[in-house]
Amino acid sequence: MQLNYCPVCGEKLSLRPHPTEPPTLWCSRCSDWRFPLFSAAVSVILLDKSGDRMLLIRQYGEPDPVLVAGYVDKGETAEAAVVREIREELGMTALSPRFLGSHYYAPSETLMLNFLAVAAEDEARPNAEVDGWEWVPVKEARSLVKPGGLAELLLADWDGA
Repeated sequence: MQLNYCPVCGEKLSLRPHPTEPPTLWCSRCSDWRFPLFSAAVSVILLDKSGDRMLLIRQYGEPDPVLVAGYVDKGETAEAAVVREIREELGMTALSPRFLGSHYYAPSETLMLNFLAVAAEDEARPNAEVDGWEWVPVKEARSLVKPGGLAELLLADWDGA
């Protein structure tokens, strides 16, 4: 997100030379640099207890299955966001979230933090955000997501299939 005004005091920002960075936004009232803001979100490769199946969901009327994902709340760790998102969207418990990698997703100005977790249950109780869900064999998951889509990119972080 490009800042136009200081998020602390509301003063209009100006672009100034920075001693160690490219030209950067400056607040003359606060006498401080203001760097671009972006969001952080988690995506989750959620496996069943055997590790043979991955859970994919469909959302927002889109035909292609995706990984469960959601924004990290202010003050929340990424690991806690994984557990919360799986609970909120699927009514399931995510065990042992493990970080796999990150990608910047420019369309929404979001740093995507990709995780692997295991579901404590086999049955989901999805909320209204989820149009459908299914366990798919791990070896087939990459072929089911949209080619060139974010899920394909995030699945590339994982060497399990």
